[in-house]
Amino acid sequence: MRPLLIAAALALLAVPATAQVEVTTLAAPDYFSLGDRTSGIGSDFWLRTSPELAREVIGTVGRKPLSPAFAALGRLAIGAGVPGPEGVGRDPEVAAARVQALLRLGAPQTAWAAVERAPGVGGNLALAEAAAEAALIAGQDDYACKVSDQLTVGRGEIYWLRLRAYCQARTGQADAAQLTFTLAGEKAKDAVYARLMGATLAVVGDHGAASLRNGLDLALSRRLTLDLQAARATASPAVAAALWPAEAAYETEGATVARSLIASAATTPTLIDTLLAEAEAATPKARPILIGRILLLEATGATPTIEARARLAKADAGRSAAGPTLLLALDRAANLGLKGETALIALAIASDAGAAGPAALDRARIVAALRRVGLAADAQTIAIEGLLVPAP
Repeated sequence: MRPLLIAAALALLAVPATAQVEVTTLAAPDYFSLGDRTSGIGSDFWLRTSPELAREVIGTVGRKPLSPAFAALGRLAIGAGVPGPEGVGRDPEVAAARVQALLRLGAPQTAWAAVERAPGVGGNLALAEAAAEAALIAGQDDYACKVSDQLTVGRGEIYWLRLRAYCQARTGQADAAQLTFTLAGEKAKDAVYARLMGATLAVVGDHGAASLRNGLDLALSRRLTLDLQAARATASPAVAAALWPAEAAYETEGATVARSLIASAATTPTLIDTLLAEAEAATPKARPILIGRILLLEATGATPTIEARARLAKADAGRSAAGPTLLLALDRAANLGLKGETALIALAIASDAGAAGPAALDRARIVAALRRVGLAADAQTIAIEGLLVPAP
């Protein structure tokens, strides 16, 4: 046995005093993978999308009014629960911008799904605020207060003072809530918040009207059992969508006609000639809109005849409002098959256009680009919206 013991001892001595433990660093989470898992968007949606473009555009979507069709495109593209753009999906600042964009677009449930299981929320101020707002609007006050408790940065900023006062009040910490409320009032004035929070602390007295500007106002108004319906007209898009979800949209007669026109134009090239003749006979004021409709039909798949191509080349469809380089970027992204980048540029063009949507020329370019990258359903929705623009 002795030789065996000596051999065992020598083997132990051969092992370094400090064992070498291989440590694997886990990759940061891809926040974009959280969101709407039922969107039907493929996992390659953001493949090869420009990170800088994603950072720039996502944070602006919804800051200006969008037409209904483009708002729907924004909710679909930004809310899809698929891996994000390389170098961006794991950026908490972009994740925060994404959640805020979804709230502005009236997609509170998708915004909540994008943060509900997101790790490390308390370590980034922007993401923490976006998460807290999404939670409050979704009625998940416990989560919002948990984020406030776990916050490691910016605890003295006004948003967090106001939220902390609310959280303390709802858990019975009256003295602490009053102190935090006072600190918040000294830092920044907000008459609506002061009234709602003051009523929450006082319990009795005139609570006034409900406020639905944001998640915290909604939470306070709920706690005070105020009439939310009475404040519906002033609700933010996210709060309105949470309280009064939109009913399923039914096909209108106009949309049915537009859809039929798209199908007919795709199979009957001479239809474009007929429509061109009608446009050329119309008043100068109506003509650009009618020509714009023809360009939209072409963008959805219609092929003009040889004669029609010559006439369309000289036709007046109004002016393009988008910048030339932005339109070139749209075509470039579509030609490269970049789905996410094409959608983002389309949203950038639409954001500049406002609630009425892009000009006919720009809308036709967008429709054609979206079709080239496989977003045919969204392209058709945007085309139908354009076809329904009335001619004077």
